[in-house]
Amino acid sequence: MKLTTQDDIHAHALAEYPRESCGVIVVRKGRERYIACQNIAETPSDHFRLSPQDVAAAEGEGELTAVVHSHPNVAARPSEADLVGCEHSELPWVIVSVMPGPVVADTQVIQPSGYAAPLVGRSWAHGVLDCWALCRDWYARERAIVLPDPERADNWWDDGSSDLYGDAAMQAAGFTKVELKDIAEGDLVLMQIRSKNLVPNHAAIYLGGGHILHHLYDRLSSRDVYGGYWQEVTRSVWRLV
Repeated sequence: MKLTTQDDIHAHALAEYPRESCGVIVVRKGRERYIACQNIAETPSDHFRLSPQDVAAAEGEGELTAVVHSHPNVAARPSEADLVGCEHSELPWVIVSVMPGPVVADTQVIQPSGYAAPLVGRSWAHGVLDCWALCRDWYARERAIVLPDPERADNWWDDGSSDLYGDAAMQAAGFTKVELKDIAEGDLVLMQIRSKNLVPNHAAIYLGGGHILHHLYDRLSSRDVYGGYWQEVTRSVWRLV
């Protein structure tokens, strides 16, 4: 990374503090530059989401060679979500630590290295490490099946219209609905938990033996007994055929 590129990255991170800054590095005709992007995360003080429009515009300026974001008030050490996001992007990630002042404290670069988050005990980061990501990872690792990974805004289940787990979407992904009484290992369980849209907004994998694997909002992923509350909020059960 060129010194001028790093200077531009630092200037953007300082200007956005205490929000997380984000952007990309592009190369065109052998020249590198940093392109600042809008952070459209609902809580930009503790995570980032690159504006798709800004990224598309950046791709028109050259080849994307790195993703950049800042860590306000914490070290530049990558979070679990950073490691997973780096793998998904297949690009290096530049992380800038900005401390009160504000001042740039450190800059770290991570590379895709094959990291895979554990199924149990992974941290929460909506859109990267959430209930759907956990289900996708389980099917990929246990069944060698790749499921869709739709864009999902923060709190989509309360926006008045979204229904990411509607019957049409599930059928398009290859699922067939089954009765709860016929649930079997590997089935996908859809639940509705405090959704203003009154739609399912939580997905889990039935592991058999009366247990599910799931990832609740802002908690670590876990195995839990499937009964009581979880069955009460279940809205449907789906099986890949």
